[in-house]
Amino acid sequence: MNPYALIRPFLFALDAERAHELTLSLLAKSDSLGFRYSTLVNSKPAEVMGLQFPNRVGLAAGLDKNGIAVDGLGGLGFGFLEVGTVTPRPQPGNPKPRLFRLPQHEAIINRMGFNNGGIDALCSRLAHVRYQGILGINIGKNFDTPIEQAVDDYLICLDKAYRLASYVTVNISSPNTKNLRQLQGASELDALLGALKARQTELADQHGRYVPLALKIAPDLDANQIVNIADALRRHRIDAVIATNTTLSREGVETSPLAAEAGGLSGSPLFEKSTAIIRSLAQALAGELPIIAAGGITSGRRARAKLEAGAMLVQLYSGLIYRGPQLVTECVEATNG
Repeated sequence: MNPYALIRPFLFALDAERAHELTLSLLAKSDSLGFRYSTLVNSKPAEVMGLQFPNRVGLAAGLDKNGIAVDGLGGLGFGFLEVGTVTPRPQPGNPKPRLFRLPQHEAIINRMGFNNGGIDALCSRLAHVRYQGILGINIGKNFDTPIEQAVDDYLICLDKAYRLASYVTVNISSPNTKNLRQLQGASELDALLGALKARQTELADQHGRYVPLALKIAPDLDANQIVNIADALRRHRIDAVIATNTTLSREGVETSPLAAEAGGLSGSPLFEKSTAIIRSLAQALAGELPIIAAGGITSGRRARAKLEAGAMLVQLYSGLIYRGPQLVTECVEATNG
């Protein structure tokens, strides 16, 4: 029997954010207690962004914003982990309650608002982890930084994360930080990517190693926006794109009493929308840079479908809340080869 099925009712009886915190706390202790989730799957490595991934299945940003459970999460069979989103200064995020489960839809609505302890605290913690696998650090801007000065926040985070990260993800697609998605506009994106790419070049010389940059985009984009983003990614030689973040749409959960809650929707109802973005991106990019898929992966079959749509790696988050670590094993098996 799936052990997670035994504890899920207890976790789901708790407030969603309290359950999240408790799970992270247990995972943080699991490594020191010698716990390792056993997997019988023989992982097949994949080279993406110049990095050698043990398998194609990763943890999406958002679950462990502050890197408190990296060692424990590293024992669940993932091919890579992504922590954050982290901002230059600590911030509490939006008022509670701000995290909601929709079990009948295998979905989650969140309006967390980049609640995190800041880049300095994250880096201090990551300097002492035992995990030796591929680690992405997802960076954002503080809520009170004017959008016109957002580039400065991303550069601060890139400077500090660079030495500890296997790759750095630039998050401009959360719906829960006011005006953040404006950075997906053509002129704003061009300025941001130009500044980040120039700093990446400087940091590569300074540290003697190249740390890839990925851009995380929203699912709520039209065809012209996707083409414009793809052009910018190619022009600035960004190393990967993550598709997608959460959606503002409530398609598929209209009947839920929680559908009117503000925030981004993730989980099963996001699958088709995010996969459509991957197909469009794959066509627009024509293989010039890799796509990392996130959004609605609740089974191995869905993970495989993301690869068939054009992705090279996949990331899990909401599916883990409903399926537990068994989902990692299932997706690794489905995406081998």
